[in-house]
Amino acid sequence: MVKVNVSGCDTFVKGAEYKNYVEKALAGFDVLMGEKGAGNDFLGWRHLPTQTPESLIAECEAVRDDWKSKGVDLVVVIGIGGSYLGARCAIEALSHNFAKQLKSKGGNPEIVFAGNNLSEEYVAELMDLVAERNVACVVISKSGTTTEPAVAFRIVKDYLDKKYKDSAERIVAITDAKKGALKTLSTQEGYRTFVVPDDCGGRFSVLTPVGLLPIVLAGFDVRAMLAGAAEMEKALEIKGETNPAVVYAAMRNLLYTEYGKKIEILVTYNPKFQYLGEWWKQLYGESEGKDGKGIFPASVNNTADLHSMGQFIQEGDRVMFETVINIENANRSVVIEPDSQNLDQLNYLAGKHVEHCGAMAQLGTRLAHIDGGVPQLEISIEKINEHNLGGLFYFFEFACGVSAYTLGVNPFNQPGVEAYKKNMFALLNKPGFEEQSKAIRERIK
Repeated sequence: MVKVNVSGCDTFVKGAEYKNYVEKALAGFDVLMGEKGAGNDFLGWRHLPTQTPESLIAECEAVRDDWKSKGVDLVVVIGIGGSYLGARCAIEALSHNFAKQLKSKGGNPEIVFAGNNLSEEYVAELMDLVAERNVACVVISKSGTTTEPAVAFRIVKDYLDKKYKDSAERIVAITDAKKGALKTLSTQEGYRTFVVPDDCGGRFSVLTPVGLLPIVLAGFDVRAMLAGAAEMEKALEIKGETNPAVVYAAMRNLLYTEYGKKIEILVTYNPKFQYLGEWWKQLYGESEGKDGKGIFPASVNNTADLHSMGQFIQEGDRVMFETVINIENANRSVVIEPDSQNLDQLNYLAGKHVEHCGAMAQLGTRLAHIDGGVPQLEISIEKINEHNLGGLFYFFEFACGVSAYTLGVNPFNQPGVEAYKKNMFALLNKPGFEEQSKAIRERIK
């Protein structure tokens, strides 16, 4: 179960102010639960934990088993934004840190990601890897025309078609149920398909096939993940001032609106959670950053980033607050042994677990940053596993809806992302953008 602790904000806010913002957050909660707010046609994610059918999981496992029977040892997952960040977050969080280097890989294919950039070097080096492996592909795009994944898929598809007679059996598309370029191609080529639900935006899609299929292919237990999310769904639907989503939404809105804390730093203390920060940044950045409002989401991974961003957080402009992901228990155990020479002067740590040192670094940092003027929220899970990760995903999604409605914005649209696309299409001379192309070239010449 996810727990939220806001005691690290006590010296910065007044009790009456916090109570006022709890009332505002409860109003945001009512809007979300009542399904009457802006963007209410994109609430399909809310009941995924309890309404995902067993048959869908079985379909994902059937793909896994079929590809294993073909000897597939590399799966290229093509997608951008919400079409890949959730899956990548889950896979990296649950994987051995050195899975790629270990000789025993457990019989599961390696998962790599493409279509999330337009780097020619990245694509070329991806194809270097593909050329040496037994490959399959999952392409994720509701329309099939989003530039980055469409470019990557064209290149990967061309390779698969040339190398494998059964190439159509090595491609799975996750796309719209009825329309779009990728749906049309899938029908023509005979690809297996999964549906991107119409009522679930990309950044809220980790518990749909968009996230579930890659996670299953990587060898992890999505039933446990959905069970953890279902536990959170049940807990978060109980209205009250101690509801974790209400507490989180209230405090972050209070710090932003009344104290000018315009940057929220998601702080993790485990390298496996690097991509939790990336997933979270899209979730909150796209959901709240509009209408001239919004908290800028940033992330750091400590203790490494204490040696880079730590100075700014401690003594820089006081425009931020921190939300720390606290993992209560490690999954592994390593004890520091005594050394007879003690040249490194670490014998005072002999007999202690590495995790204990990390916990003290985390606590010391908490105290230092609070003393330095940085309010701190803490979100705790018991340990990293599928169950707790599912709960964490659902917590952040639900809290995002509550927080955005508290802020007074639509959590489920993203009109601003079209601006760069229009300019890019004009510069690439895409058909239909002739007038924009002429205007933009006049502007930049």
